[in-house]
Amino acid sequence: ASCIQHRLVVRDASSLQIRQLYTCLDQIQYIEWSSDSLFILCAMYKRGVVQVWSLEQPEWHCKIDEGSAGLVASCWSPDGRHILNTTEFHLRITVWSLCTKSVSYIKYPKACQQGLAFTKDGRYMAVAERRDCKDFISIFVCSNWQLLRHFDTETQDLFGIEWAPNGCVLAAWDTCLEYKVLLYSLDGRLLSSYRAYEWPLGIKSIAWSPSSQFLAIGSFDEKVRILNHVTWKKITELDHPATITSKKTIVYKEVEKSPTVDTERLTFPPTRALASSLFSTQSKYDIAQVPVSLQYIKPVADRANPKVGVGMLAFSADNCFLATKNDNIPNAVWIWDIRKLKLSVVLEQLCTIQCFQWDPCQPRLAVCTGSSRVYLWSPAGCMVVQVPGEGDFQITSISWHSSGDSMLLLSKDYFCVCYLEREEV
Repeated sequence: ASCIQHRLVVRDASSLQIRQLYTCLDQIQYIEWSSDSLFILCAMYKRGVVQVWSLEQPEWHCKIDEGSAGLVASCWSPDGRHILNTTEFHLRITVWSLCTKSVSYIKYPKACQQGLAFTKDGRYMAVAERRDCKDFISIFVCSNWQLLRHFDTETQDLFGIEWAPNGCVLAAWDTCLEYKVLLYSLDGRLLSSYRAYEWPLGIKSIAWSPSSQFLAIGSFDEKVRILNHVTWKKITELDHPATITSKKTIVYKEVEKSPTVDTERLTFPPTRALASSLFSTQSKYDIAQVPVSLQYIKPVADRANPKVGVGMLAFSADNCFLATKNDNIPNAVWIWDIRKLKLSVVLEQLCTIQCFQWDPCQPRLAVCTGSSRVYLWSPAGCMVVQVPGEGDFQITSISWHSSGDSMLLLSKDYFCVCYLEREEV
């Protein structure tokens, strides 16, 4: 699904043929599929309205108007039959039921980066709250929205919460001014508390491994610390130095080359395909010889949100690899072998890394840098894919299909779908 101003376009994922076309009341600012792909939510924050459309019954529609309370966020519950709207100033979260048309309210949600989290099985929801200048967490049962547990947290300014994939442990972390990670059980017991250091800027990013065995913490000191699920102690620190010296690390360096054109084939005016090959540069990977010096940008220390520290990290679907990005080495992706706890590969790009995402089915990483190319890495090697098309298609975001057979490439004004062929076994 994609939105153009006030229109919602639903296409077939394999053929890109238009299946449905819906018209909303105002410019669409956010869309989200229900978990069973039968409904789609369109949020219009400026108007304070959410519209819901059905694919099975195109004539059916639903409109939710928050009125004077306003609207700043909207999302589906895991069952795909309830919508959670957050009002302006985070006064409350309103839970709307599409089945019974009933309404429930959750008061005092906290305005933080990640204040709402569902377990992977969809049974429980955790909400970060702020009451009387103190942080709390409430855990609700999603089947009836009854409160299961309510407890305060040992945080100065709670910044985010995230469930482990198995739904047994909830991680909560403090603001970057206070290095603290707290791990709670489902019944609200504090299992462990972790602090790496005290005074400098602290946590910048967090990621659970799919198996729930590891919690990776990216910090402003340019390190990733990995905690284990048995004792919740640190098992290793992963550094991000500006110079790669280990001969066991493979460094793939992106290089550009001008295409060679056969002068005998030149015609005037040139064909469209020939013209695009004449004026566009091509890209490929070379294996660099260590030691390799990566492009390092010294952060500006007297400004807020300095470009320093590990701001992006993600585990592969098989738990074997961890991809990270150190913000003051903006052109590099670091791929760590979790089985050996060693740096395996570094991808050095020509432009700043905008986004990377793992294939949901196999260890294959897709990277984009704001250019018209998408970069793919797997244990077998690296490749550069040039997106064909007219104009300047600058890829800023990537989204894999759940099957791993295709991925969505997004730019500011356009999108395209990249289809990948699977090798026959």
